[in-house]
Amino acid sequence: MSYKASFRVWRGDASGGGLQDFTVEVNEGEVVLDIIHRLQATQCSDLAVRWNCKAGKCGSCSAEINGRPRLLCMTRMSVFAEDEVVTVTPMRTFPVIRDLVTDVSFNYTKAREIPAFTPPPGLKPGEYRMKQADVERSQEFRKCIECYLCQNTCHVIRDHEENKEHFAGPRYLMRIAELEMHPLDVADRRPAAQAEHGLGYCNITKCCTEVCPENIHITDNALIPMKERVADRRYDPVVWLGSKIFRRKAE
Repeated sequence: MSYKASFRVWRGDASGGGLQDFTVEVNEGEVVLDIIHRLQATQCSDLAVRWNCKAGKCGSCSAEINGRPRLLCMTRMSVFAEDEVVTVTPMRTFPVIRDLVTDVSFNYTKAREIPAFTPPPGLKPGEYRMKQADVERSQEFRKCIECYLCQNTCHVIRDHEENKEHFAGPRYLMRIAELEMHPLDVADRRPAAQAEHGLGYCNITKCCTEVCPENIHITDNALIPMKERVADRRYDPVVWLGSKIFRRKAE
């Protein structure tokens, strides 16, 4: 069973652009990416869209559909009424290259700023030993497909371009939390999380968790625990007194 759907797709580049209206055929079982491909094949061959696997695992086809950050390949047309206008726009937080393709290099820059996994000195690969609970904790965070929908929807940088220099975003704060919670990582990542990566900017609205296609509990399992660890280090009076005592002994 097929029908004609009304689509509004953003066309343009870094210099500007706007929404263009299309009427396009939709078949049963299709996703939004199928419709974008049909538009490329039948009405606008130069429409730019980034995609790869079409299976919700590469994170390439991130965009905004009716204002909500989603993966084009995982958004079924059946969720929209047949007479509903479906609007597809590029991710708002990142600069537009052309049409639905954005420049997400901000995320690669932030990834490089995070020190790598730091095992204890002298511990060789193959000698790592971890409890199953610790393995499972890391496994949840490693489901991330780096679609950057969480980065896109985070209002700290979505609404405030000036914060990008000082804020790593939920995806990379989650990476810091993953390493901080790793039982074999000996680096203390708490000071940098607050001072260099902007953990304090996050006010745990959970918008990042809501758009995650892998259903990772970014806020509850990564950001809040990391905030608690930073608070313990910075504001717990017992910890503060202990640091003063040990510092004096060292001197």
